[in-house]
Amino acid sequence: MKQFLAFVKKEFYHILRDGRTMLILLGMPIVQILLFGFAINMEVQNIRTVIFDPAQDAITTQISRRIAANRYFNMNKYVSSFDEINRLLQQGEIDVAIVYEQNFNENLIHTKKAQLQIITDASNPNTGTIVANYVMAIIGDYQKEMLRTNSIPYQINIENKLLYNPEMRSAYTFVPGIMGLVLLVICAIMTSISIVREKERGTMEVLLASPLKSWTVLISKTIPYLTLSFVNLITILLLSVYILNVPIQGSLVLLIFISVLFIFLALSLGLLISTAVDTQVVAVLISGIGLMMPALILSGMIFPIENMPLPLQWASSIVPARWYISAVKKVMIEGLGVAHIIKELSVIIGMIIFLIGASIANIKNRLA
Repeated sequence: MKQFLAFVKKEFYHILRDGRTMLILLGMPIVQILLFGFAINMEVQNIRTVIFDPAQDAITTQISRRIAANRYFNMNKYVSSFDEINRLLQQGEIDVAIVYEQNFNENLIHTKKAQLQIITDASNPNTGTIVANYVMAIIGDYQKEMLRTNSIPYQINIENKLLYNPEMRSAYTFVPGIMGLVLLVICAIMTSISIVREKERGTMEVLLASPLKSWTVLISKTIPYLTLSFVNLITILLLSVYILNVPIQGSLVLLIFISVLFIFLALSLGLLISTAVDTQVVAVLISGIGLMMPALILSGMIFPIENMPLPLQWASSIVPARWYISAVKKVMIEGLGVAHIIKELSVIIGMIIFLIGASIANIKNRLA
């Protein structure tokens, strides 16, 4: 029994002395519960709303005020045309537009019917449906009040217009997210393991001591994985289009260009991880678990970023998959051009430059 307890005590000492093991055992559950607890919110909040009201009569004003007073909606402004609505939706500045017909009040009084249109971005079908249901619930409550105060029933006919995904297919949401997740995790794992394997075998120092510069060695190690990742990208696109029936609405060349940039970013991230760790096991843990969770939760792939607390929204800005998924949705699902993804492209290129620079600096520090 004493020998058994001695072995248990020794194992405790080994675990407590290993900071990385302690971080995984005790730190990871804390991070997971905080991320899942705050980020997973199925409510849609802070709904950016505009109103097109050519009538501007008493009833439309009352309905608009009720929508603006609801805690889920942020009333941005009134617009004066459908072109302005389309522009704001394409630029991602609004989530829903409320459109009243001309002479809304007069039609309601004389014919007992009036038309109202809800225009939502259905590239995320769950969010689009929830937003439309919120608006319809507010208008439904208003109609019930009208029925209680008027002997003659009034009917507001609501048309729900779903942009970019009228069939409400979930594949339109998950294909861009899966593309970002697969390319990020697979590329980072492949690259980090490749270089760490050289370290474990003791051949990395030989390579770095060769006449080639350190950055040349690092880049040369990533070229084969860039080629394989490009094959993965083509496979994913073929499956998405021909098996999942998700059409590419925008430019295929632009979509491939964005994806290749993101592959460079993922490979650069794998390079940085490989320069910071010494074993393949740690490289897999960081590249796999460490990258997969933020990509799933904080990228907007499943849960809208706007619903998260501000600290998590800020944290999502450094998640590479967020910017790639946003760009893919705009090009692949919404059919937009390069002018609408300048921000995403700038962030991705900036991250690539930073990660490659940090990797080279880390290698030089380790050799010093």
